Amino acid sequence: MRSTRWRRRPRSRPRSSSRSEDARGPQAARGTAVWGLFEGRSAMRWDVIPTFVPIIFEGVKITLQISALGILFGTLIGLVAGLLRSRKPSNLILWALYGLATLYVEVVRGTPFLVQLYLMYYGPFFLFGIDLPAMTAGTIALSLNSGAYVAEIFRGAIESIDRGQMEAGRSLGLTFAQTMRHIILPQAFRRALPPLANEFASLIKESSVISVLGVADIMFKTKTVGTAHFAMFQALLVAAVYYLVLTGITSQLVRLLERRLGKSDSRS
Repeated sequence: MRSTRWRRRPRSRPRSSSRSEDARGPQAARGTAVWGLFEGRSAMRWDVIPTFVPIIFEGVKITLQISALGILFGTLIGLVAGLLRSRKPSNLILWALYGLATLYVEVVRGTPFLVQLYLMYYGPFFLFGIDLPAMTAGTIALSLNSGAYVAEIFRGAIESIDRGQMEAGRSLGLTFAQTMRHIILPQAFRRALPPLANEFASLIKESSVISVLGVADIMFKTKTVGTAHFAMFQALLVAAVYYLVLTGITSQLVRLLERRLGKSDSRS
């Protein structure tokens, strides 16, 4: 006959810690995560920043090239679209051009730039079998995107000029094109400079999206070196400084141009 022995049942571990964590909610979880970041701050490798600086600087050249082309073609596209939208159509052809310019501005301003970028990169291949290089597709998409916003800047600047100046130019025997070129556009360009400076700075920052196509700009280099060295935070700091310098230089150049135009007006 087996002898029955009373065995003491082992105590179960208390689950008060997990229950307390559940009761504390997501705020406490976020606080724990933030505290974990502060605890690991000693593991941050700041010595890799001097290594990142020249590597990411290689992407600055590509960013400058894309941004310069985007500013150039975006300004030209925006000027044409702004002129078409600022003039009241008088015949069927002008009505068609006005409608196309309005459709272009509304579509570009109403869709994300990333969607436009992918459409410009994949669209020509699916529609026409043309395989555009990533940098070419990115430059075209950036130019078209900037052109829509520049068009609204020029349209507002042109419409802010008193209509009597157009009438005065026409009364002097000037054609519409001559009046726009010699009287309206110079004044509109001066008024458009401050918002154009903001648009150009935004264009430089938006060029970072083109890195998703594999273009070796600042952000592409940043993700590459940051992932390779497991130091993405330090790489992003270097990229932020480069973008800050580029946008600052662009804004200062536009302000310098604005001051020179103001001095020429005061002399005349």
